[in-house]
Amino acid sequence: MALTFYFGSGSPFAWKVWLVLEHKEIPYTAKRLSFDQEEHRSPEFLKINPRGKVPAIVDDGFALYESNAICEYLEEKYPQNPLLPKDAQDRALVRRLVGEADDSLYKVGSTLMDKVLYVPAEERDQQQIAEAKEAVLAELAYWNGYLNGDFLAGPLTLADFAVYPYLRMPVRVDERVPGLGVKTVDMPVAVAAWMERIEALPYFGKTIPPHWKE
Repeated sequence: MALTFYFGSGSPFAWKVWLVLEHKEIPYTAKRLSFDQEEHRSPEFLKINPRGKVPAIVDDGFALYESNAICEYLEEKYPQNPLLPKDAQDRALVRRLVGEADDSLYKVGSTLMDKVLYVPAEERDQQQIAEAKEAVLAELAYWNGYLNGDFLAGPLTLADFAVYPYLRMPVRVDERVPGLGVKTVDMPVAVAAWMERIEALPYFGKTIPPHWKE
């Protein structure tokens, strides 16, 4: 029985799971849930995740939600194309980076999106936007310093797939409302090059949020 992957278009949490599924070449059926139509609150989906959040998977009757738990489950259940190192210290580094991204990187990107994309243009507070952008750039400096090779923890790992969608959030803001400069001016060099390496992965295009293409 193929795995079923429930996602919302644009959810960074779902995106990292999608990247893992593709990297590990796991057969799956993707089911996009509409936030506008509140499909994530449907009785059918609440049986899978009573909190009504994406992502979630059902694998041979086993339902699981929370993106990090899903990624680790997929790593253990489907060992091909591994995304966690064998060495204990290296695995700890990957998990630290994942936790750090969830705790810090996601928050600053989300705040910038809230101040820009979810406020009518005439009501945007430029001071708040400037402060949110500065917080993003301060956070990006950490990640720029972490990059000493092609990927965050040596080879390609879960850390890269956890971090990329969060870094893509401020870039998306820049694309939707040009002029912030996050993508074109202020993106640190190492981070920009790392993002290009992720985007060059042969399966990356399959995981781009569908509504971005639409």
